[in-house]
Amino acid sequence: MFVVGGESLIDLVQEPLGADGVIHMSAHQGGSPYNCAIALSRLGNDTGFLCPISKDGFGTYLLAPLDQAGVKPLLPERVFAPSTLAVVTLNAKKEAQYEFYRGADRAFNAEGLIAALPEKLDLYQIGGFCPIEPEDAAIWADVAIHALRKGAVLSMDPNVRPSLVKDFDAYKRRLDAFLDLVHLVKLSKEDLEALDAAKPIEQHARELLARPNCELVVVTLGDEGSVAFTEAGTAHAGIYSPPVFGDTVGAGDSLMAGILTILGEQGHLQPGRLRKLDQAALEKVLRFGAVVAGLNCAHKGCNPPTRGEADAVLHQSD
Repeated sequence: MFVVGGESLIDLVQEPLGADGVIHMSAHQGGSPYNCAIALSRLGNDTGFLCPISKDGFGTYLLAPLDQAGVKPLLPERVFAPSTLAVVTLNAKKEAQYEFYRGADRAFNAEGLIAALPEKLDLYQIGGFCPIEPEDAAIWADVAIHALRKGAVLSMDPNVRPSLVKDFDAYKRRLDAFLDLVHLVKLSKEDLEALDAAKPIEQHARELLARPNCELVVVTLGDEGSVAFTEAGTAHAGIYSPPVFGDTVGAGDSLMAGILTILGEQGHLQPGRLRKLDQAALEKVLRFGAVVAGLNCAHKGCNPPTRGEADAVLHQSD
């Protein structure tokens, strides 16, 4: 089983102020780990999601897409804490500003999370919010170590958000501890700039690959595609542009799911195997991820494709 651990939340997006002077908001399911779990399952993987879900109405709203995609909630007992909210306000330039009100996604303890891990665990993905709070980071690190002991490959998509943390240097130290555990990490160029803007991408990648377990680094470059690094090679792939464009919400999460899916199918998702991927192998991995991400962008909001939809595009380009 592939397991994704981390946050689910509700995006409350402010609509343009109407003539009545009342603020109207629309609610959308979200959270990077949540999106990735759905994408993994739609691509045909046996997938579990490790996150508490609230008893409130938003919790029911979050559960519906998981059920439709075939994702197994590994913490089936819902919690009394309210669903975590991300309130999104658009400024005059249509740029999004976020305020987070965290609740159910933090309503856990180490014993419950560890007990919920399946016995057969092929992959464990660490969510981006896991290093944000010191007490949470300690618990999620314990979960990751238990996943390692079960023989799982560990991956991470940090989604670095400086605005969410009070002490960014302390956050980086906690993130470092997770990066020392993982075999595969995906970051955006914006993540790397937030961590250290003075270093070029290649230097970041080399330093990540020098960590104890890390074997594969993927960096997304926006409309310039993505690049991957191992000790055996480097590769670049462009984006896949769908015929009709919606938006980029969930594109990075879908790309990550595509990469993990194809690595698993090709037998590379094992410690010691990832580091051997050369340029040709990495190009195929990135291409599959790009198609999955591009198909997601054909919709408004996060709506990752099925495996059949991804294969149809890949076959057309062969």
